[in-house]
Amino acid sequence: MTTPESAPLPQINNLPGEAQPARQFRSLKELLDFASGKELAKSMEQMGDSGLAEPLPFPFLALVGQNDMKLALMLGLINPNVGGILLVGPRGTGKTTAVRSLLDLLPQTERSTCYYGCLPEDIETGGIDAVCPECAKKYAEGQPLTASDRVRLVELPLNARLEDVVGGIDERAATLRDERMRIKRGILAQADKNLLYIDEINLLSDEIIDAILDAAAQGIYTVRRGPVSATYRARFVLIGSMNPEEGKLRPQILDRFGLRVVVRGLENPDERLEAYRRVTAYMTNPRALINQYAGEINAANHELQEARAHLRHVRLSDDLASQAIQLIQKMGIDSLRAEITWFEAARAYAAADARELVSAQDLSAVARMALRLRRSAFMAEYFNQQQDEETELENLLNTLAAPPEREK
Repeated sequence: MTTPESAPLPQINNLPGEAQPARQFRSLKELLDFASGKELAKSMEQMGDSGLAEPLPFPFLALVGQNDMKLALMLGLINPNVGGILLVGPRGTGKTTAVRSLLDLLPQTERSTCYYGCLPEDIETGGIDAVCPECAKKYAEGQPLTASDRVRLVELPLNARLEDVVGGIDERAATLRDERMRIKRGILAQADKNLLYIDEINLLSDEIIDAILDAAAQGIYTVRRGPVSATYRARFVLIGSMNPEEGKLRPQILDRFGLRVVVRGLENPDERLEAYRRVTAYMTNPRALINQYAGEINAANHELQEARAHLRHVRLSDDLASQAIQLIQKMGIDSLRAEITWFEAARAYAAADARELVSAQDLSAVARMALRLRRSAFMAEYFNQQQDEETELENLLNTLAAPPEREK
């Protein structure tokens, strides 16, 4: 993030509809606490209704309150190793809106330019036959197989079939000159190096959840359709949202989410009123509201890019890590993913402030979202019962090993 010594930008009087000058943020907290204070209604009247038909995401910085949710999403953008984000809360609390508003903050990545998603590493691991003939020719000629592109938000709909998720036979391949049968990339493969968002994730079918679990655990997955098979990379940041009153989430997939945020409705009446005003402004003229926050969004994007680049320099001392692990053990948390998520989230938090050493305050700032919903009452009871059995078995074995008493 920008250093405290940075001088603020000069104030510029903008014409109606012009983007405001980019504001510099001194810390991640300042960015999250930012509130515009602009006279939105006045500028809306001057600009009128644009009559836009295309969907435009609600500005991330126009979201009122919900700092924990916004913090978790930003930490996921800075450091994908946090292991995904789960948003749990009732309907109408802005979960889906917040996720979709990330579009303007997403970073750049190298992406395949091929219809089949061929990458140079495919050739390095599987040889020239691992890519399509066109990409094999490009590779031989020294032409790039990838191009820089912005990370995307890939949504998995609830009505998706398993074939849509993992992939199936591609009829288009039969029209190619080589006439080789190929498998069309599914949603999981399309999500590689992207964000994969699943709304109402607790309502997904078991077979699709199993496919997502396998891909998330290994970063790759294999599809077999008769004699044809294909292996795809699926390195994505998984984001899910759910309403707990509609059903629980399977423990297997809950464990795959690093950060868990409990999203409640806004309690402050003033915040609820401000949220209403911004939503009304967005429904009246979405582009005008987006333009009001364009400068701040650009500044936030720049700050996040810097934090991502700085992340590799951030470290956590062994002494502080040992203290944190003792806390996890006192809580009775068995999963090693608890400290992995906690430490990686703290590193991202420190990187956002351009620091190279994680502090206890960094760990405290992200502890709740990293450690909640990790204890299992069932497993605690199971281990207690198992311990009783182990004690009984140990006593019997001690009796067996004891030497027999001699007759007098």
